[in-house]
Amino acid sequence: MIKINLITVGKLKEQYWRDAVKEYQKRLSTSCKLEIIELAESRLNDDPSEKQIAAALESEAKAMQPYLDIKGSYTVAMCIEGRQLTSEELSQKLEECALNGFSTVNFIIGSSFGIAPAIKEKAQLRLSMSKMTFPHQLARVMLAEQIYRAFQISAHSKYHK
Repeated sequence: MIKINLITVGKLKEQYWRDAVKEYQKRLSTSCKLEIIELAESRLNDDPSEKQIAAALESEAKAMQPYLDIKGSYTVAMCIEGRQLTSEELSQKLEECALNGFSTVNFIIGSSFGIAPAIKEKAQLRLSMSKMTFPHQLARVMLAEQIYRAFQISAHSKYHK
């Protein structure tokens, strides 16, 4: 069974967001092992300089690194400049990962300042959910739902209509 890591910067603050992600985690338990990895967010003032932002992203990247160095892992960086896929294309991508011997797929959601360039370069796929901007907490729920939908598409379930 393939493992899916949602590597995120920051924690879900409201209980309803945590409940939503847990629901998809439960639903996915027959298709994959979904693990949520919450990394500490760098604390910045209200008006950080470019240098401070770069240092924060670098610090967050170091915390991500151990998960990305796992042999047999495929990494997807969630970023606004990434490719947009349909739900069917995401399903196909996850199937391809399994067929190509990847035992783990890492989805990375960075902080409100994004993801360090080095992590984006290391990722095999840069993925964007939309050209619109979403709160990070909602983005995590949306990604969990899309992963669930992708597995349901592969299983030819009626969920995806």
